[in-house]
Amino acid sequence: MIYKTVTELVKLIQKKEVSSVEILDSLLKRIKDKNPQINAVVALDADRAMEMARKADELTMQGKKIGPLHGIPMTIKDAYEVKGLVSTGGDPNWKNNIPSKNAEAVQHLVNAGAIIFGKTNVPYHSADIQSYNEIYGVSNNPWDFERTPGGSSGGSAAAVAARLAPCATGTDTGGSVRQPAAFTGITGVKPTYGRISRRGMIAFASSL
Repeated sequence: MIYKTVTELVKLIQKKEVSSVEILDSLLKRIKDKNPQINAVVALDADRAMEMARKADELTMQGKKIGPLHGIPMTIKDAYEVKGLVSTGGDPNWKNNIPSKNAEAVQHLVNAGAIIFGKTNVPYHSADIQSYNEIYGVSNNPWDFERTPGGSSGGSAAAVAARLAPCATGTDTGGSVRQPAAFTGITGVKPTYGRISRRGMIAFASSL
C-alpha cells in the first residue's frame, strides 16, 4: 500500500478497496520503523489525523467525497503553519508555536480532502541546501544515511522517497524543491511563481 502513488490511492479509496484509516496506519507504522534513521518527519498529529481518516471513510461508504484528495494522508513542510500542530520554520524562537489556523496553501489541501498527519524537517527559515536546524537536528537521505536529502524541502523529499508519506508539500525559491527531488530520486513540482499563496509561511512571515 505504501508503494502506491497518490492517484492509485485515490482510486482504491473510491472503489472501497482500501480505507483511509488503513493507509494512515501503514504510514505511521512505517514512520515508527524507518524515521529514526532518516529524521524526515519531525512532528506527528496521529490521533487527530486518524479521526479525520475515520470521518473520510464514513463519507466514502456513503458514496461521498470531500474533494480530489479525499482521504489521502500527507505531510507538510515545516515552513507552513498547520492548525494545532507545532510549526517552527526551523527557528528555535518558534519551537512552541502552535498556530490557530492553517497556512492558506495547507487549507486548500484540507479543503480538497487531504489529511495532514505530520510535519517534515527544514533548515532554519528554509534557507539552506541541506535540512538541519537546532530544534530537530539533521535529516538524512533515505538511500544513504551519510548523505543529505538536500534542502530546503529535504525533509519532505526524504519522507516521500522513504515511503513515509505518499506526498508532501515543499517550497522553492532557488531550488528548494528541485534539488531535494533530484537528490532523493522523486518527482518535485515547482509551480509558477505566485500561483500558490505564501500566507502562513513562517520563513516569509515578516513580509506577509
